Amino acid sequence: MTKAEKAKFVIKTLAELYPTIPLPLDHKDPYTLLIAVLMSAQSTDVRVNMITPLLFERADNPYSMVKLLVEDIRDIIRPVGLSPAKAKAIHGLSEILIEKHGGKVPDNFEDLEALPGVGHKTASVVMSQAFGVPAFPVDTHIHRLMYRWGLSNGKNVVQTEADAKKLFPKKLWNDLHLQIIWYGRQYSPARGWDINKDIITATIGRKSVLEEYYKKHVPLKK
Repeated sequence: MTKAEKAKFVIKTLAELYPTIPLPLDHKDPYTLLIAVLMSAQSTDVRVNMITPLLFERADNPYSMVKLLVEDIRDIIRPVGLSPAKAKAIHGLSEILIEKHGGKVPDNFEDLEALPGVGHKTASVVMSQAFGVPAFPVDTHIHRLMYRWGLSNGKNVVQTEADAKKLFPKKLWNDLHLQIIWYGRQYSPARGWDINKDIITATIGRKSVLEEYYKKHVPLKK
């Protein structure tokens, strides 16, 4: 099966599994999405969704956020991890949004990536989910599955993103990256992976990945 054929199979299967696509992070506007995505670094969406209501009750816009002390923000978001750096970034980017962007989240990559704590992945999520601009944010699930499916070499997320953008139609990027994330969580996780539940990898998976899986698991079956 060629990569193009694999890509078509992925698109078809994911469309059937996820005809409607829930957004992983709870938010109400571009600003609350930006803060939630920033907080999700090296954390889980479930944990972030537990903490953001506590933060947004105190401040859900940059003008309210800058009135809080960095220490106050850190105390609230501590459970998501890396709270000192994240709190400083949240306060700092809120100041910049007020000073340079009229309190609004910019709708372009250059200005977003210039904000404290905002890398390319975070900017991509905001551009796609807040502004509807085609983007393909690559998280650990997408990076893992693109390799498992033989669609990328898995060397780094930059290469994975480039490969995904070449393979998949631009009009599908915003839906597809979310569908792959949900699929990775539900059917093809890093741990506790059961290929019998993972129809995509079982059908189009990289030969070496499949061989390694069956080598580990098949001998255990009686």
